[in-house]
Amino acid sequence: MKRILGLLVALTLGTLAVTASDLENLGPDVGTKIPHDLSSVDSAGAPQSFDSLKGEKGAVVVFFRSAKWCPFCQGQLISLETIAEDIRGKGYNLIAISYDPIEELAKFKTRRDISYPLLSDKDSEIIDAFDIRNDKFKPGHYAYGVPHPLIAFVDTDGVIKAKLYEESFKNRPELE
Repeated sequence: MKRILGLLVALTLGTLAVTASDLENLGPDVGTKIPHDLSSVDSAGAPQSFDSLKGEKGAVVVFFRSAKWCPFCQGQLISLETIAEDIRGKGYNLIAISYDPIEELAKFKTRRDISYPLLSDKDSEIIDAFDIRNDKFKPGHYAYGVPHPLIAFVDTDGVIKAKLYEESFKNRPELE
């Protein structure tokens, strides 16, 4: 997760040099506007959007599979909590999104004392707009609608400045 903080420092200082090898095909391209305004509800059932949640410099948007059944996601969300204040201190807010229903997100948020918003994309509309739905799971499967894990660094205008993802859902970007 220090990698996340390093990207935020580079973005803040304007020193981020993104090469073609850094860019992956998952989700929208770096330099494009986010394809959805993140209108959804948080774990408390309150309506939210990118504009209501972004910090003074933007947001770190984390797509994860499930806070209910994915131990890799649970670990990532808990790890992100350890740097959430640092992220906010750099002018960004942390936003995490999954297809989990509000009730599951609320349980996890309370149980793990998560300070940042968890958004419920119950029908995977945001996930589909970002083109990151994992098509391995078919209708009727409990994981139908999950995203491929992705972290997008988004400025206040909604432009993706950088993104991170790993080849396997079992691996998540390190805090470095």
